[in-house]
Amino acid sequence: MLLRYGTNPHQQPATAEFLDPARPPLRVLSGEPSYVNMLDALTGWALVREAAAVCGTPVAASMKHVSPAGVALAGRVDEVAAETFGLDAAAVGPLTSAYVRARDADPRASFGDMIAVSEPVDAELADLVRRLTSDGIIAPGYAPGTVETLAAKKDGRFLVLEADPSVAPPQREVREIGGVRLEQPRDVEPLTAELLTRSAPALAPRAVTDLLLGLVAMRHTESNAVAYLRDGMALGIGAGQQSRIDCTRLAGTKADNWWLRRHPAVRSMTFVEGLSATERTNWRLRVVEGDLDLRETGLLSAATRGFTLFTARERTSWIGRLDEVAFVSDGAIPFRDNVDQAARHGVRHLAEPGGSTRSPDVAAACREHRITRVRDVPRLFRH
Repeated sequence: MLLRYGTNPHQQPATAEFLDPARPPLRVLSGEPSYVNMLDALTGWALVREAAAVCGTPVAASMKHVSPAGVALAGRVDEVAAETFGLDAAAVGPLTSAYVRARDADPRASFGDMIAVSEPVDAELADLVRRLTSDGIIAPGYAPGTVETLAAKKDGRFLVLEADPSVAPPQREVREIGGVRLEQPRDVEPLTAELLTRSAPALAPRAVTDLLLGLVAMRHTESNAVAYLRDGMALGIGAGQQSRIDCTRLAGTKADNWWLRRHPAVRSMTFVEGLSATERTNWRLRVVEGDLDLRETGLLSAATRGFTLFTARERTSWIGRLDEVAFVSDGAIPFRDNVDQAARHGVRHLAEPGGSTRSPDVAAACREHRITRVRDVPRLFRH
């Protein structure tokens, strides 16, 4: 298959070859994929496929640069997410709810994403995607009329891919770099509830689900990687950092921003006529980030009607109300600073492989913060 271009537009020609042409893992229904589109789509499909099998419910992921910006199970859509995406919270179907919850974790990062869903696309999801800025979607099927709806996006450049769920990935993975071919078994280490409750038998079912979803997400996220999760959705994912504490801080900031967007002052922001939904979302994000300069403060005043920035004390008080958050790490937590940081974002349950030199310190920090620690889960690096 000839691709639009490689990782960058100047890398041409670029191609993709099906290992078994008689049973391709996907079909291109509309659009012309690039190299990165294929990486995002195939990684996203692997993530949602595994998560749906492990958790037993529809799953969606919002992929950017070969890592999920968000991932979620089907579930309740709150009023903030419903308003963000122009939906009736009481009437959202399961698959649409999964994607809304996934994209709402970090709506700015998800701008121009590759969507991956575990179930066939229905009319409701197609209509939502039609209104959003996104590059493409991969799904195991499409209801009648939905391909036509999606194919009309971006003047026909929106990518519509159909995955074949009956095709399993090869058991061996091969990569060529610098004149060297590397080969290894595919990572298929089982992720199960029993794995978690073995070292933490008192875990509540909701915590088990959040930790399982997080571990599956970590398997398909560039290392180092961590995630904060609650109610079957990622609140913040930190990926591709050389330092684990940087991942923990980055993802924690995203989780805080998700929660601060639920603050009554932010929810009640009234905007002048003519602002797009994306502009309104971006302003809310800038408000909760709390570092507006003088120019932005002036622009915010012009864009809103009588909004007053909340104080640092109000921010801290509201963040302190975030609770029952799960935290997962794709590798062993090397120092207790990661636990201290995670505790600032409402973490009550934590899963990590353990086995580092300072694991006793990590365990002690979890006890101090009253965090249930699940140890001995597999390392889930991805490079």
